[in-house]
Amino acid sequence: MKPEANPKMMVLSSPVGLRSIINSLVAFSIIVSSVTLLFYQGQEGQVPMVIEHEHPKMQVQMVAEHHEQLRVTEAPVPLTAELPDARKEECNWSTGRKDVMYQHWRWQPYRCDLPRFNATRLLEKLRNKRLVFVGDSLNRNQWVSLVCMVEASIPDNRLKMRVFNGSLISFKAFEYNATVDFYWSPLLVESNSDDPIVHRVEYRIIRADRIEKHANAWRDADIIIFNAYVWWRKHKADMRMKVMYGSFENGDARLEEVEMVDGFEIALKKLTEWLGENIDKNKTRIFFAGSSPTHSCDGSDSL
Repeated sequence: MKPEANPKMMVLSSPVGLRSIINSLVAFSIIVSSVTLLFYQGQEGQVPMVIEHEHPKMQVQMVAEHHEQLRVTEAPVPLTAELPDARKEECNWSTGRKDVMYQHWRWQPYRCDLPRFNATRLLEKLRNKRLVFVGDSLNRNQWVSLVCMVEASIPDNRLKMRVFNGSLISFKAFEYNATVDFYWSPLLVESNSDDPIVHRVEYRIIRADRIEKHANAWRDADIIIFNAYVWWRKHKADMRMKVMYGSFENGDARLEEVEMVDGFEIALKKLTEWLGENIDKNKTRIFFAGSSPTHSCDGSDSL
């Protein structure tokens, strides 16, 4: 008769394997206990996020210059269920990250008491004012995110409204007489990519001396947030763009092919020139967002 296989004998005959399993269980228990301890400490106070470094002096410097803490609060930031717009970018939080703990967090920069987001307080700050995001789809995402958080504080639909008018998308809070807009202008100055829907052209052309059509949309704003970077990158090594001077109407149109970075410089110069001549610095605050992550769904960087 053949001897029957005995799994227990197999385990007992391998003391090294048993010791490894026990060591792994002990290590796992220590890790779980540590994480649990940090979690409860974070609820009671602050959880320091410090980058350790093998050189003590450098570690001290890093802590002094870049130390940030993550505070855990009692209630999450109120968010709307959905916010439809022309491009179907909705506040559908269920399709994003699966955990919700981030809704309870806020960053606390070193030596700076950064207040937690408060939609009502923001709307009070924007009372009788107009905030405009100007740029490409990355800035449009910022508009969507902000409106998603702000409109949750206005449950009565009669007191708020969204308006889609071509390149201009608006959110209005009537009780505060506040407006939060987004204006599509991916290359800052006038270009062949100005259509908010059909703009993925193979060869990009900007008009070096034309910005008025766009500027009319933000001329009276109290706060303007520009962004530009992604549309000026090369998507292939030999990618270039064209700059148009003059106009076909006047018969003096002239096209010049330039590197993408040179076109960016031309657009920035025209933008700053217009802002310097037309914006009241005592009334309007201006911000500019440069390089930032893309938001492609297929893992590529293409627009």
